[in-house]
Parts: sequence; structure tokens; C-alpha cells
Amino acid sequence: MLLFNAIVSYIGGVLIDGSDRQRKKKQILTLVVAIDLALLGYFKYAGFFVDSLRALLERLGLERELPLMEVILPVGISFFTFQSISYVVDVYRKEIPASRSFVDLALYISFFPQLVAGPIVRAAHFMPQLDKRPVLTRRFMAKGLFLILIGLFKKMVLANYLATLYVDEIFMAPEFASSLELVVAVYAYAGQIYCDFSGYSDIAIGLAALMGYHFKRNFNQPYRAASLQEFWQRWHISLSQWLRDYLYIPLGGSRNGTKMTYRNLFLTMFLGGIWHGAAMTFVLWGGIHGLALILERMSGFARWTKDGLGRFVGIMVTFHIVCLAWIFFRASSLTLALDYLRAIGEATTTITTLTPFVAALVIICAIGQFMPRASYERISHFMSRSGHLGMALIFSFGLVLIQWISPSGTAPFIYFQF
Repeated sequence: MLLFNAIVSYIGGVLIDGSDRQRKKKQILTLVVAIDLALLGYFKYAGFFVDSLRALLERLGLERELPLMEVILPVGISFFTFQSISYVVDVYRKEIPASRSFVDLALYISFFPQLVAGPIVRAAHFMPQLDKRPVLTRRFMAKGLFLILIGLFKKMVLANYLATLYVDEIFMAPEFASSLELVVAVYAYAGQIYCDFSGYSDIAIGLAALMGYHFKRNFNQPYRAASLQEFWQRWHISLSQWLRDYLYIPLGGSRNGTKMTYRNLFLTMFLGGIWHGAAMTFVLWGGIHGLALILERMSGFARWTKDGLGRFVGIMVTFHIVCLAWIFFRASSLTLALDYLRAIGEATTTITTLTPFVAALVIICAIGQFMPRASYERISHFMSRSGHLGMALIFSFGLVLIQWISPSGTAPFIYFQF
């Protein structure tokens, strides 16, 4: 899959760059993007469409024998497909020249640190780094080691404890939990998915740094956002920028009037939900964000949340809209998500599952969203000043400590499924 993807992208880029006719360039671009999306569509959505067609035919009384689709999802297909599309589109837009080295392009598409679950790295940012020999300075080494430690702590300690001790159990059988416990479980999942995914991104960025390559930040304390627009500027930044540049803007962005802007916002988030998976839960997750972004624009909400009390209210409102959408994102089915919401509405406060330890983990996750970025920079700077032996000792001690305090059970990385 990776080899085929790299070959198609390489040939497409060279042909686009070498053509003098705009129409031919557009035809080549369309063909390459169609091939990429066709492969992604088959592996991610073929089973969903066959099952949906089977259910529709049964309702219409036209039941037919349809093939049972059991397609194995290739590792990282969503991420390397998006990277390939961004490469050929950027060549078409003349933002970068087509790569004349197949090895360099194949390295860009298959670069292992971020291959499985992102961040989505742009060719315009990564490819120029291949033109010069990477230099691993002590500062860059310290940054990489520190990010790996932070990422491992987020994933192995915070995310794994939240998942194995509380979230998985509550979402598996919400009918046995009180409304209070269900609400806390949503908060806990918000912490889990952030620590899980941003932890992976930190590790990926840190591994790249250890090889002398710079990746941009993928998360920036998203739960301190005071609007949905700001949230998407802080959450999975590489994906939100990809959706903006290669979907929202080509659809027309905000250039064609208010109604078309609202349409483009909703379609972008709707398709962003579909990208995560072929299920009604992801459709509704994207729909909630799309609708909320539209209402936010209509009301001018962001203007009232810039500072003071308005910002505090904006943070609380935005966080709870995000949490509402997380219920659909986490639930294994639409029925379970609706049952979960129904159980919250019963307004019961009995506590049988929630422990002080889980509550403390949720609070730690919340505190982390508001810690000054400078504090992280100071720790990285301290590691850099400690020399190579000092960095090795700090990193080794951190690994042992994380392994020691992490739970025995391990929850798989959430974004591995995408």
C-alpha cells in the first residue's frame, strides 16, 4: 500500500510539474486524488456501505444475498493518504516543486514516527529538510527526549488509568451508573482521548527531533479554548489545518456569502466525522461540531469571550459542547450513545464506581490544560544544560518511573483505528 501510494504520488507530481497546460494538470491531479480516495474508501467504508445497503433492502422487503465484507484496515492509511493528497495538491498549486527523488518522496510518505496516527506532516514543511544533512544539537536532543517522556506519561499513566479504571467500564454499561458518574466519565474520556492522542503526537515529534527533523506542534491545550473555532485551532492542529486548506477553502470557504460559508463549515466537519470512521456516531460527532460552529458564527459568540468573565463562560460552554460530541465519538453504537444521554437525564447522584483516584486524574488533566507553556520549555532547557550524561540519566529515570507507576492493563491507542 505504501509503495503503491508513493509511486502514484511521485508520477502524479512529476507529470503535474512538467505539464504546461492547466487543464491537463487538473486532470492528473483529479486522477491521483481519485485513486487515493478510492483506496481509502474501499478499506474504510466498503463494509459499512454493504451493511447499510443490506439493512435498507430488508426494510423495503427486497432482501438480497450480499457479500460479507471483512476488510483489514491497513495501518495508518488515513494519515499517509492525506499526506499524499496534500503533496500533489501543493505541487499543483505551485507551493512546492515536484520531488525528483522517489526515495525522498517515499520517505516523506512512510516516515515512521508519525505514520500510524499522525500528525499529518505537510510536504512543504518536511521535504525541504531532506535537502540538507540533519544536525542533532544538544537542544534538539533534549527537546526530543523530553517530549517522549511527556508523551509516555500522558499515555501510559493518565490515559491508561482513566480508560482501564473508569471510562471503559462506564461506557460499556451506562445503565448501571448514576447521572453524576456518567458525567464524570465524559470528563474522564475527554482527558483520556487528549492524553492518548497528544501523547502519541508528542512521542512522534520527539522521535523525529532525535533524528534531526522538526515537526510542528499538534496540540496546544485545546480545552482552554473559549470557542469552537479556537478549539479547532488547538486540537489535532495538523488535521484541522488540512481540512481547512484542502476541503473548506476549495469548497469556497467564506468567499461566497453567509449561507455558503455555513454550508462549507458544516460539510467540512461532517466529512471530518466520516474520515474518522464509517458509523452514524462519527457522522453525528462531526455534525455537532459543524452545527455548533455555524451557531457560533451566527451569534458572534467569539466576540464576547475574549477576556475576563466572558472568556471563562466561553471556555465552559465550549468544553461541554465538545464533551457532548465525545459521547457519540466514544460510544460503540448510536443506540448506546442515546442510552447514555438518557441515563444522564435521569439526574441521579449515587456514587458506586467513581473513586478519589479517578477524580484526581481528571483534575490533573484539567490543570495541565492551563499550565504555562514556559514551564515545559524550562524543563527541556534544564535537560539540555545537564549534558549528554545528565540527559541520559534523566531520561532513563523517567522511563523507569513511568513504567513503575503505570497500570498493568493497557488501552490501545485510540487513533490506531483510524
